[in-house]
Amino acid sequence: MPVRRWHKLAMLHKLETVYGTDAAPAATNAIVATNITFTPLQAEEVERDLMLPYFGNQGKLLTAEHGRIEFDVEIAGSGVKGTVPKYGSLLRACGMSETVTAATAVDYQIIEDGIESGSVRFNADGVQHIFLGAQANVTINVSPKAIPKYRFSLVGLLGSVTDTVLPAVTMTGWIPPVIVNKANTVLTLHGWTAVAESVSLDLGNVLTPRFLIGDERVLVSDRKSTGTIVVEARSLAEINWFQRAQARTRGALSLIHGTADGNIVEITAPAVEIGVPSQGQTDGLINYSLPLSLCPVSGRDELKIKVR
Repeated sequence: MPVRRWHKLAMLHKLETVYGTDAAPAATNAIVATNITFTPLQAEEVERDLMLPYFGNQGKLLTAEHGRIEFDVEIAGSGVKGTVPKYGSLLRACGMSETVTAATAVDYQIIEDGIESGSVRFNADGVQHIFLGAQANVTINVSPKAIPKYRFSLVGLLGSVTDTVLPAVTMTGWIPPVIVNKANTVLTLHGWTAVAESVSLDLGNVLTPRFLIGDERVLVSDRKSTGTIVVEARSLAEINWFQRAQARTRGALSLIHGTADGNIVEITAPAVEIGVPSQGQTDGLINYSLPLSLCPVSGRDELKIKVR
């Protein structure tokens, strides 16, 4: 029997029409990912605790079986304005609506009712794991001299595990990203054009597996969007983060990455509070690490993604 290689992986994801019913993703539903963390089985263990006239392990039963997979996807467009990016189904499973404006842009905005679920097929060199009814959370990580990435965390109901040959995958629609730098990336926070070392944003979905009589599902049970930005320290006259943190001042955040039509991703948050700043240094230059609270203005509008 041949050995199985760690780097021979394939993942397919497709939105379900009916929750928990296998959507049967195919080659065109391939997800091109990196930095994968896979937990094929999570469960609660139930002790039998039998009364017996001797000591010993009595075994356990497993219940509430589900699985988790986490991975990075490069932040890029679709190549054509107004065309859905290949990771669009993942954002929808995170509780975001998808609005397509032909030849212009695709917009993703938070929803709380009717969040879609997906079927996942993850194949690790010949062993296929299926998750059903999967919902997700996403974080956004952007650092200079690097590829910007989404990090998705999916939790789904446990399906089958079988010996299955690696599926074919279609790479069409996945386009190369551009590196984060001054030319490609513009970041503003509270009206200040930021000189930043990194920014991380977390949609903050709480993924809750629910196993009840008559219903089993994974759902988004809560959300608090947060983030962290590390900025180069400037004079207080230019921007006073301490005063803004103390006054609980809210201001907008805008991150625009990419310059060519079809490969521009714009991430916005209209009402960001600054948490307690901490001071550090990089290359002998002072910086501030700023915790961010992304607050809604009128509800479900604290974070938006536009691909154009």
